[in-house]
Amino acid sequence: MLPSITGQYLARYQRLGDAGDPAAALLPVTGAQRRFLLVRALDPAGRADIVPMFFAFPRGTVDPARLRAAAEHLAARHPVLRSQPCVVRGTPVLRPQPAEVPLEHVIRAPGESAEDALRRALADWAAQGPPLRLFLARDGAGGASPQGPRDASHDASRGGEEVLAVVLDHTACDGQSLARIVEELGAAYRDRLGPDDLSPAEAATELAAYRDAVLRQLDAEDRAASPRALAYWGDRLRTAQEQAPLPRKLPISAELPSGAVESRIPSPVGGVPFPALLDACRAAAGALFGTGPVSPVGYPWGGRPAGAEPVLGCFLNTVVFPADTGAATVPEITATDWWDDLDRADTPFDEVVRAARAGGSAWSGRLDGLLTVDDSRHRTPLVLGATPGREVHIGGRQVRAPFAVSATQGPELHLRMVWDRAVLDDAAAEDAFAALCGALPAEAPAH
Repeated sequence: MLPSITGQYLARYQRLGDAGDPAAALLPVTGAQRRFLLVRALDPAGRADIVPMFFAFPRGTVDPARLRAAAEHLAARHPVLRSQPCVVRGTPVLRPQPAEVPLEHVIRAPGESAEDALRRALADWAAQGPPLRLFLARDGAGGASPQGPRDASHDASRGGEEVLAVVLDHTACDGQSLARIVEELGAAYRDRLGPDDLSPAEAATELAAYRDAVLRQLDAEDRAASPRALAYWGDRLRTAQEQAPLPRKLPISAELPSGAVESRIPSPVGGVPFPALLDACRAAAGALFGTGPVSPVGYPWGGRPAGAEPVLGCFLNTVVFPADTGAATVPEITATDWWDDLDRADTPFDEVVRAARAGGSAWSGRLDGLLTVDDSRHRTPLVLGATPGREVHIGGRQVRAPFAVSATQGPELHLRMVWDRAVLDDAAAEDAFAALCGALPAEAPAH
């Protein structure tokens, strides 16, 4: 039996740490980080996947020097927030750097809103550079929409406000890291901490904990690529194949690269079950690509490995749901299959792709759609001093998949679908979103 992809990676990484090798200070990457770096390498423009969070404050709230010092305190404490991806002898790794977090004052062009200015700044994100960066735009004039109970078309960039973007390279974070970053950034700002407030001994302890957590994760991923797990995924995805066409070249225009539509749905007690959301994505895929194909839809799942410290980083795997658009939707079957999938959810994505192709699938590894689920009750606002920020949404940015659905659970289910206009036209995407909402349980009618 051939070594797993993760096992081969571990062997190459360990060879970098031979005695006297200056590469010994390099950090290994998880399977999720490996995937992000591969996607970046294959992207013609070399774009990084980034995770932005936007917060609106009354104008004059943000002390830029104090905020930057607080962010650099986080970067000094958490190795992943000050390490940059690189490839050494064909092996992807992270290279720790001094704690540096740039803060860019984004100047609006004439007639430009804060939303447009921040979107423009993020579109120019350089893949090489610190994984945590800050952007501040003042006196926006329309477009950003709150993620609270008000309608998403509500104008959040009112006069007298400034909008702060806290942006991370996806290789440095996953969904489980974001709330902690917001909380720790606010605490460091409150206590006026900077990078020098972390002792060398504390920094060394955090570095060792991060390395240990990643090595534990890689060991778990290696074990999860067992023959039995690979045979399961090979059979599960045997008929799956991406249906979305490759992105077409769009004419230069003022149109944003992605479209979006959203809805709020009364949430039943306990929320909408995850398998019901998968079936809703199945309906959307059927509306987009026709009835019959098995469309691969991915969703993040997982957590920190057993025994590891709760370090910041990117540990979530992408699990693939074969959205069979030709099969009758039976919630009980979807739920049973989903639980079976979760029993093998640690199998790294690249191993799953290889297993599917070995099982006869023509799937290349491209996903037709993505589903992410969040809980609004676990989100905390960024507090600077005594002033809580209002989280706002700025859309219209690049999308890595033909379509992506986000579902935020809470008193209501907030559904949002974005799509790549280089792949899907707006009318087809809006019809797919209507199909998605229509496929949800009857006790939660969309409105």
